[in-house]
Amino acid sequence: MANVNMPVVHAQKPIPPYAKWGRLAVQKTKEKYPKANVIDYLHIGREKKKNTDVEKFKLWLKEGQKEYGVFVFIEFNPKTDRVKNITFIKTSR
Repeated sequence: MANVNMPVVHAQKPIPPYAKWGRLAVQKTKEKYPKANVIDYLHIGREKKKNTDVEKFKLWLKEGQKEYGVFVFIEFNPKTDRVKNITFIKTSR
């Protein structure tokens, strides 16, 4: 028999370290493709280079009846979080 007086506790998920880069990826993608709506996005991972890191995302966009993907690579200095470069690669899938 369940105790109905037990409080329900919901654990809050921690904010992942890539979240701020994901917001930047969405913002810059909207600027680059202003007629499209971002309908989904996926964090692919982080690549560590010699002096920089690269956060990698794939965004899915819809423009009218057309849908397409855009890979977004944000290269930044991990010590200062200063962005060095943002690269976009549009795909058909």
